[in-house]
Amino acid sequence: MSSPFAKRVAGNAEDQYNRYRLQHEHDPQLARQIRKYWTDLNFGFPGVNTPWSAVFVSWCVKTAGATSADFKFAAAHSKFVHWAIKNALNQTGSFRAYEITTYAPSVGDIIHNNRNGNTFAYDYARTHSSYESHSAIVIETGHDSSGNYLLTVGGNEGDSVGRKLIRLTTRGLIKQRPNSPYICVIENLM
Repeated sequence: MSSPFAKRVAGNAEDQYNRYRLQHEHDPQLARQIRKYWTDLNFGFPGVNTPWSAVFVSWCVKTAGATSADFKFAAAHSKFVHWAIKNALNQTGSFRAYEITTYAPSVGDIIHNNRNGNTFAYDYARTHSSYESHSAIVIETGHDSSGNYLLTVGGNEGDSVGRKLIRLTTRGLIKQRPNSPYICVIENLM
C-alpha cells in the first residue's frame, strides 16, 4: 500500500504528463517547465538539449516534500540509484533499490532501466555511480486482459513527458525485457 507521500510523488509525475505530454521539449511552455525542474533543485540550467529525465524524477520527489537528506537529487539516474542500493544493503534511508526479481513495485516507486543498448545489471549499479540509464515513476498498478501491469511517467521520453506500460508477473514482479533491460526498482518508504 502506497503512503500519502508516495501518492504525491506519483501525482506530481501524472500531473506533469497531463500538462506536457503533447509538447516537445523545444516548445516554449515545456521548455520553461524543464528550466524549472533544474532551478527548483538548485542546479544550473544547461538547456533543453541536455538530458533532463533524472532531474524530472528528482523534481517530482522534491516537490512531494522530500529533502536532500531523504533523496539524492541528481542530474544522472545512476547517482540516486547507486545511493538507493547502498540504502537497501544497509537497511537505511527512505529510498531503497532492489533487484526486479525480489521486489514488486508500488505507486510512487521508481523503475530504473538501461538505455541506448546498454545491459548493465544490478551488481553493476551497486558498484558504479556513473553510467547511462533512465528511470520513471510508477503512477498506477493494475490488471487487464493481458495480466498484471504498471504505468510509469518519465521525463525526456521522446523529448517530452512520457508514459509507459510495463508488464508484471503474477507475483507483481517486473517482467524483464531484452532491449534496454530493467536494472532495479527503488522502493519509496516515505
